[in-house]
Amino acid sequence: MDNRRELAAAILAGGRARRMDGVNKGTLVIGRTAIIDRQLQTLGEVAHDIFVVGRSDIAWTSRGLRVISDEIPDAGPLGGIYTAIVRSPCERTLVVACDMPFLSSAFLRELAAVKDADLVIPRHARGHEPLCAIYSRACAEDIRERLARGVNEASRLPVGMRVTEVDVDNETFFVNVNTPHDYERAKGVGE
Repeated sequence: MDNRRELAAAILAGGRARRMDGVNKGTLVIGRTAIIDRQLQTLGEVAHDIFVVGRSDIAWTSRGLRVISDEIPDAGPLGGIYTAIVRSPCERTLVVACDMPFLSSAFLRELAAVKDADLVIPRHARGHEPLCAIYSRACAEDIRERLARGVNEASRLPVGMRVTEVDVDNETFFVNVNTPHDYERAKGVGE
């Protein structure tokens, strides 16, 4: 049986990339490969259905990706997580940010192997990593309630859910490209 069919992957791309002058961060090249192509290769090893939550862009649609608009506009990353959960074709959804070029398929398989949790979330020295985590549909109600109250912190764990924290020493997996400086540093790592 193909275990990839039990897990969908959502790439969050709803931000405006103001610090990058509006450039679609997924199209930035690290080494010789765009971040989105790196992600598609890695995510394809753990998930059969991959989709984007955010604004439509030729970078997504030209790669055959389905694009879903945010259910709750302007709710930040937590709103994207909520949309990913409720619009996913699977009970469990791996959610990643579109600007993370160094995702590891081995690490994502480790997360996916945890089946008895509503949330499987990496934890490292700086805290939790909500933009590289697996959410079940059970998390949606708590997130929706928080968003309704204006509590948009993605790093706050849902209340009353079965949570498995996965300790991580290698924070390179979670490097993201938010600024031109971040991009230059990531290019150095990716070469």
